[in-house]
Amino acid sequence: MNLSERQELWRARQALTPERLDLAQRVLEQVRAGKDVMRALRSFPAPGGGYLSKAMLVAAYQQMVDDDLIEEDATLLERIRMKPVRTLSGVTTVTVLTKPYPCPGKCIFCPTDVRMPKSYLPDEPGAMRGLEHNFDPYAQVASRLASLGNLGHPTDKIELLILGGTWSSYRRDYQEWFIQRCFDAMNTPLPSASPHLVEQNGGTDGSLAESQALNEDAPHRNVGLVIETRPDEITPDELRWLRYLGVTKVQMGAQSLDDHILEINKRGHDVESTRKAVALLRAAGFKIVLHWMPNLLGATPESDRTDFARLWDGFCPDEIKIYPNQLLANAELYEYWQRGEFTPYTTQELIDLIADVKPGIPRYCRVNRVIRDIPSNNVVEGNRRTSLRQDIHDEMKRRGTRCECVRCREVRGKPVSADQLRLDDLVYQTGTAEEHFISFITPDDGLAGFIRLSLPNADSPKTGLRDLDGAALIREVHVYGQSLPVGAEQVGAAQHAGLGTRLLQEADAVAKAHGYRRMAVISAIGTRPYYLDRGFERGELYLVKSL
Repeated sequence: MNLSERQELWRARQALTPERLDLAQRVLEQVRAGKDVMRALRSFPAPGGGYLSKAMLVAAYQQMVDDDLIEEDATLLERIRMKPVRTLSGVTTVTVLTKPYPCPGKCIFCPTDVRMPKSYLPDEPGAMRGLEHNFDPYAQVASRLASLGNLGHPTDKIELLILGGTWSSYRRDYQEWFIQRCFDAMNTPLPSASPHLVEQNGGTDGSLAESQALNEDAPHRNVGLVIETRPDEITPDELRWLRYLGVTKVQMGAQSLDDHILEINKRGHDVESTRKAVALLRAAGFKIVLHWMPNLLGATPESDRTDFARLWDGFCPDEIKIYPNQLLANAELYEYWQRGEFTPYTTQELIDLIADVKPGIPRYCRVNRVIRDIPSNNVVEGNRRTSLRQDIHDEMKRRGTRCECVRCREVRGKPVSADQLRLDDLVYQTGTAEEHFISFITPDDGLAGFIRLSLPNADSPKTGLRDLDGAALIREVHVYGQSLPVGAEQVGAAQHAGLGTRLLQEADAVAKAHGYRRMAVISAIGTRPYYLDRGFERGELYLVKSL
């Protein structure tokens, strides 16, 4: 089956016909009576084969509520919602893909497909959605919001993740247009609709600044904006441009912290470039995500263990993505493999490697991924398991070890009692700043919320950003729990226990104790009102206040 046939099949399976809606309501009645969701679904095969999706159950639930056949039931909705973990971190992530564009890198491990931005394959889930909408930013965001809404997920707090190779190498007029169209989609109330039926021409004809201003009180507020780029693209001028766009988090491919490995894999930059980029981003308040790749050409499991430890020597990323190198036929590395010069790690070697290093990850860092969403049919040799994260956790459980990263400790949907929380201040040095990871911890070591406070030292690089002169920086405030609509209340929900305000107060106290008299926060567009209500004022590119 070719790509176009797979896309058509996907669309057909998403269609909610009257026949499928009626069937979904029958399934839902069994679920309400106490039957397991998956067992109920298997009891009613879908017309044409297979089974109904959970999205159709959510649609049936919403229809029955609208028709006054049943009353709203949050517990029932939670049982049938598809992948509730998507919003258990407190926000809803929407991923969009830029158009294909030449990449300045020549990395031998990167796949090349003329239909896609560099390093992406057309049958990856997110890439397929981008291709379906011809990489139109408005259509991608709008369709994803409609899809998430149909699945019962709140969509009023959106982290926008822009993928597509090296963002900083794209023309700036394209970047500005792309992000404005994303904001236009978030500013538009969307009807419940099939994802592929969303119009591509909605939004305003105004400027980026106007679209950003509208988003401060929009149906889908942007609470984080993420781009991905290369370390050698980060300069003071680039920092200013990213803040103008509204970016709050930057992903960079470090890949390795060994200059020899970087050179033979034709990465095009050295370790010092990564170190300088991380220092600049930290000085400007950005949240920092580094990509790390084991099994590059020239690496061994033992050298990778050594390399991973270097991440915590001055770099100290806030988040990491572990992307084991995968052998693909349309990458230059394939030729090395044919010549017998490269051997992919086995699945067990990868499990052992990551299970070895994961317990050593600091408590201030979040592990977002341990493998890419590359369909196994693209992998020539080596690991093909997409369930690698679970395999690693099973191995760690067998060993009696545990990971204490942010993701592994998030309370997510668990109830939180504010009076039982312990305030913790984890202090660590990066070489250019003293970092304070201030958090609220539950009695069983769950993470209910945190703030990242950065205190620049004399070695902090100059950014040229006037808002930051002499200021302590708040780089992130995050309170966990199921994402709730703005203004909604839920007993025991960490997001509505006042933890964010208490974390801000603690950050103020720490900064004042260290002699700072100004505070700056790198605010997303949709979170500006939150900080303005708590004493901050608008600066040029940041929100600021006196202490």
